[in-house]
Amino acid sequence: MHAAAPRFDARDFRLALGRFATGVTIITARGADGTPVGITANSFNSVSMDPPMVLWSLAKTARSLPVFSAASQWNVHILANDQEALSNRFARAGEDKFAALELDTGAGEAPLIQGCSARFQCRTAFCYEGGDHLIFVGEVVAYDRSERAPLLFVTGGYALAAKVAGNVSTGADADAGSAPYSENLLGYLLGRAHYQFVAGFRRTLDERGLDDAAFFVLSLLAVRAPFSAAEIAAHIAYTGIDVGAVLLDALVARGLLRCDAGGYALAERGRDAILHVMAAAKGVEADVVGRLGEIDAAALRNALKRLIAVSDPGLPKLWV
Repeated sequence: MHAAAPRFDARDFRLALGRFATGVTIITARGADGTPVGITANSFNSVSMDPPMVLWSLAKTARSLPVFSAASQWNVHILANDQEALSNRFARAGEDKFAALELDTGAGEAPLIQGCSARFQCRTAFCYEGGDHLIFVGEVVAYDRSERAPLLFVTGGYALAAKVAGNVSTGADADAGSAPYSENLLGYLLGRAHYQFVAGFRRTLDERGLDDAAFFVLSLLAVRAPFSAAEIAAHIAYTGIDVGAVLLDALVARGLLRCDAGGYALAERGRDAILHVMAAAKGVEADVVGRLGEIDAAALRNALKRLIAVSDPGLPKLWV
């Protein structure tokens, strides 16, 4: 006699399982009539290296179950961090999920979506009962991967992967615990990272005779212009620099800005200066991303955007 399976609160059990971070995949196949079918799933996992085999599971109540049950071949797409919208699209019912999607030609007939972190083209090997799901096991016949950071799903939301960092300092007391100041202080990490990054193109700033205040003003007006003096001050308020008429008039006198009834905008000399500076800054960024890797770079951008959002005092929006 088998012992009865323990009964858990379904919602709480789902929350507990949600503590396990998974990748996000789209599984595709083609129906007998040639119709493409695809679903979002995070039940994907590896089974064997030799032969190369993977598995995923599908609810018995899924509308696409007959197609996948009959398919001899299906593809698994591990989504990249910028494919969140695609994940949401394939998770919804009642729309043409493949509309306007460019597909690659694969080893079989199953749709092969572009732009993913990795893709596995599989031949159905086995199908097992798994409670309220069916478990599909496939042999990988072809695969490819990119350097795109993968999209993750954890605790009910999307996330990004990032490597755990070691200490900045090599000292034994780098994390001083209860000390008032340690290398884990967020302000120290943000400040040091900023100044080390800017140091990489400081020489170009100096060559163009631009201090930090001038750099911020020219950078702003390279994105949008014209702006009034008050608008410039509002956009640059986060720097703590007092942008007033004296500074702006000095930049006009140097031929970096022009001013008319519409407000301040870049003069030709100012546009040339900021283009050289931004080219140098992009070179520093490319080097940093090369050292970090695409996965950590994507996670860093995401973390900084979130930090800016939660600490924003209500600054005007620049990119609209």
